[in-house]
Amino acid sequence: MVNLKQLDLKYDSAGLIPAIIQDYRTNEVLMVAYMNEQSLKRTLKLKKTCFWSRSRKEFWVKGETSGHYQHVKSMYYDCDCDALLVKVRQVGVACHTGNRSCFYRSLTKTKSSKS
Repeated sequence: MVNLKQLDLKYDSAGLIPAIIQDYRTNEVLMVAYMNEQSLKRTLKLKKTCFWSRSRKEFWVKGETSGHYQHVKSMYYDCDCDALLVKVRQVGVACHTGNRSCFYRSLTKTKSSKS
């Protein structure tokens, strides 16, 4: 396992780092959540995503209650060491709304083909 201390990851003032969760086959962005050092260690050990809930102030393993686990295939950190990219095999859906991805709503409208 990687020595996390040697990576010099930059956590925010609350001790958190954003983790972008992506399907390892399609590269579809499934969700964004936050990890602290302990949840990152748990993720690496379990090979399932583990996050820190900012609202509940507790650890949670994705899929623990729903069965929609995220099996970690690979993990990367960005050039500034302040964000993680986690490529997973998603079981079921990633979003608590029942959608495959949390990014199912469009902020911009695309022009129809008739325009």
